[in-house]
Amino acid sequence: MNYDYKNMSINNFLDELKSGKSVPGGGATAALDSAQGVALLMMVANHTIGKKKYEEVELLNRDAIDKCEKLLQKLIAGIDKDAKAFGMVASAYAIKNDNPKVRLSAIAKASVDATKAPLEVMSDSVKALEIANKLLGHSNKNLESDICVAVLSLQAGMLSARYNVFANLPSIRSQDEVLADKLKKLANLLTKKGLALAGIVIAGTGEEES
Repeated sequence: MNYDYKNMSINNFLDELKSGKSVPGGGATAALDSAQGVALLMMVANHTIGKKKYEEVELLNRDAIDKCEKLLQKLIAGIDKDAKAFGMVASAYAIKNDNPKVRLSAIAKASVDATKAPLEVMSDSVKALEIANKLLGHSNKNLESDICVAVLSLQAGMLSARYNVFANLPSIRSQDEVLADKLKKLANLLTKKGLALAGIVIAGTGEEES
């Protein structure tokens, strides 16, 4: 099957998402959530550079744009990557149960890729959250609310991807407990770091006092 959701219009993607098809699903949505967050950070930085008022943070914002562009392309590609990985898992489950060991081995193998895809989304989301922290207070102050929205999108993408990681761990554990524990530990570390970074931004942009 050809997966090309990243080039669909918003309406067409949502039509595919709401259908009874197995893909796209939560994993692709997670990548899209984080991609939107990264794009918003780039918008903030683009509204900062070239302005005399923000000359002192010009280089920081240009660096943020460069780093975000790389993350954005990875996350956009991740939309299709996750869908493809899930498709392989579905194919493995469709194998006839004539030889249970062969079937379970195929499911576990496919589940590894289906776990690595959302782990990449988690990792890229955390990297973007680090950039958001650097931009807060060092970019166009009129767009701090957009940094918050970006952070919430990144947090949603990261946590959504986490659910997809954990959904695949049982199949991996049935064949390789050490690898399952390793992937679980990585997901937990990324979650802890990401939530801490998101919390710093949200706490630093509280509601205006009445």
